[in-house]
Amino acid sequence: MAITAKDVMELRKQTDCGMMECKKALTEADGNFEKAVEILRERGLATAAKKASRVAAEGMVYADYCPACKVGVVIEVNAETDFVAKNDKFVAFVKEATKVIMKQDPADVEALMACKTESGETVDEALKNLILVIKENIKVRRFVRYEGVCSAYVHGGGTHGILVNFETTNGIEAKDEFAAYGKDVAMQVAAANPSYVDEAAVPAEVVAKEKEILLAQMANDPKNANKPDAVKQKMIEGKIKKYFKENCLVDQEFVKDGDLTVGQYTAKVAKDLGGDIKVIKFTHFVKGEGLEKRSDDFAAEVASMVK
Repeated sequence: MAITAKDVMELRKQTDCGMMECKKALTEADGNFEKAVEILRERGLATAAKKASRVAAEGMVYADYCPACKVGVVIEVNAETDFVAKNDKFVAFVKEATKVIMKQDPADVEALMACKTESGETVDEALKNLILVIKENIKVRRFVRYEGVCSAYVHGGGTHGILVNFETTNGIEAKDEFAAYGKDVAMQVAAANPSYVDEAAVPAEVVAKEKEILLAQMANDPKNANKPDAVKQKMIEGKIKKYFKENCLVDQEFVKDGDLTVGQYTAKVAKDLGGDIKVIKFTHFVKGEGLEKRSDDFAAEVASMVK
């Protein structure tokens, strides 16, 4: 029996499974929808799809760096409950996905799903098998891959993942002191949550918007509203400098030594190691950031059962 695109779309609508899986199932079932659904269920695909509507905002963030290949990755994989982050199989999947990203450099999450793991199955197949075991909706949400010298840091057992990318000279990145420095900078990102590396990285429109907000604040402040424009501009410039100090990594006060900025600490370490260090970029993932959290009302659930 010929399988039409309409048939595939209808099965996909019923099961939320992928197009290719639906086409294969319909072909094997000779066009019988009930049999095709049964095939998908047997393979665990329909089970996984059924869970796809559940909110997945827990899970873990993970970061790793390979000094030999000079590639770093930070990834977020979400699940429904925080218990999953402690599951060995879940953690193993996250680490395997990280290795795949390092070695195969997929363009995005969709491309990652099609990549093969060391066992020969695709990441998508490994994920669906994991869902069958853990019985929760699990999703690879995002990842970032940097090439070059990096430092990776995971905080709070997977609540925060930080990856920092550097430029170095004279091979100082191979020294233990550099590894300690890199971890310090990554921990700085976790603790102080900067938005940019330095002043040059702050978009002009962001600075303009900050100035606009500051002017509006002055206009609404009786103490400053009637001050000359030149005085207001000086005050704004001072506040913008404060903004840079708070939001730019290299300008921030170093959390482990308040007498130094991160930039000054970087220069000191570089001098001690006999080379140059420049922070190029960083990524800071926070688990579940921006996702809707599942809010189960246990009392309401019990009350509904009683009724």
